[in-house]
Amino acid sequence: MTQNVYKLNILRLDHRPYRDKRITTHCALVGRAFGADEFYFSGTEDSGIITVITKTNENWGGNYRIEFVEDALSYAKNFKENGGVIIHLTMYGLRVQDKIDEIKKLKRTKDLLLIVGGAKVPTEYFQLANYNIAIGNQPHSEVSALALVLYLLDASCLSKEFNNSKLKIMPDNNFKKIIRK
Repeated sequence: MTQNVYKLNILRLDHRPYRDKRITTHCALVGRAFGADEFYFSGTEDSGIITVITKTNENWGGNYRIEFVEDALSYAKNFKENGGVIIHLTMYGLRVQDKIDEIKKLKRTKDLLLIVGGAKVPTEYFQLANYNIAIGNQPHSEVSALALVLYLLDASCLSKEFNNSKLKIMPDNNFKKIIRK
């Protein structure tokens, strides 16, 4: 019996290198570390972010994909038309604690796309999303919202082991311990 494998993807909207380089990079790194499969970003194309993630995969393992998309709204519409579920992370949405169990069940049967905003998010994304989910109703970081939702979807992400890694951290209370394979 074959087991279906459903993907967990992230779409970061409206990347602006002069302002968002670290935020977009950190969203991509959090997605990778917390178990997402693919990361897409729109706005301004930035090969530097792609290079960081590619080098991270080479050193720390895994096969996390990153790609720039020219038209994020078309990408999101296509994702939904192909049966995927869109979860837009926003401070204006429904409380994550009220919807996370429902979304976790969907993760077993559908591909999920977590949309993380950049500059002002156009209304079309709110309308397109199956869920507009809030991590509290206060201003906050996109990185923290993404990390929390990924953790709530699967807490085992904190113990994830990456295949083909050249480096591995050995937990230690007093020293930095990195094993080179």
